[in-house]
Amino acid sequence: MSKEFDREQILRTSGVNPRKCMRCGKCSATCPSYDEMEYHPHQFVYMVEKGQLDELMASKSIYKCLSCFACVERCPRGVEPARLVEAVRLQVVRQQGNNHLKANDIPALLDDDLPQQAIVTALRKYSK
Repeated sequence: MSKEFDREQILRTSGVNPRKCMRCGKCSATCPSYDEMEYHPHQFVYMVEKGQLDELMASKSIYKCLSCFACVERCPRGVEPARLVEAVRLQVVRQQGNNHLKANDIPALLDDDLPQQAIVTALRKYSK
């Protein structure tokens, strides 16, 4: 598959127009997973816009996103970085033919400090 095909597929799946981003960084400033991510929400948007998909698709950041949509709520231009992250993750899953994490793997990862939101989003993301 070509990079341009991947980019167009990601844009089509997400429904996001990355050119609307003015790179203010508000999305990244509100991200609860910021410290865990190699690429932050505003960087995802820029990298998809520029077609730098190899780096994104190889990054563990696509699995660190909580899909909480805090970045979406904070964006003054209506860009939806979380939808781009989900579309990139879905593209990787489709290419690999399997998920990064299986539902049966989740109980071993649970501890008292893990927010319930992380459990719910893990089940939602990894059960597709």
